[in-house]
Amino acid sequence: MAKRSSTKKTCSSEPAKLTADPTAEDFAKLAWAIAHPARVQIVRLLIGREACVCGEIVNCLPLAQSTVSQHLKILKESGLIQGEVDGPKVCYCINPKQLEKLKAFVNGL
Repeated sequence: MAKRSSTKKTCSSEPAKLTADPTAEDFAKLAWAIAHPARVQIVRLLIGREACVCGEIVNCLPLAQSTVSQHLKILKESGLIQGEVDGPKVCYCINPKQLEKLKAFVNGL
């Protein structure tokens, strides 16, 4: 662990000022989408694949199918992933535009 600098910062008594951030709502929505370890794993799985069938995702996680479906729903609502019905299956993939937006938000912190 790195040592902290011995220079002590003083607290300001001035009121904090926060400027309006038009991206805050979008950022929060995307951050919520990956705020669970299972959803992070799903996103990583889909980043590495062109597309993925729901059953394959379930087989990769130690979770019930209904739980995985709930996580997929949250990811889909955020726009981070897309789902397309293919007969009795749903095929999921990453939405590259939303993924890039999330990366830009994180890099801007």
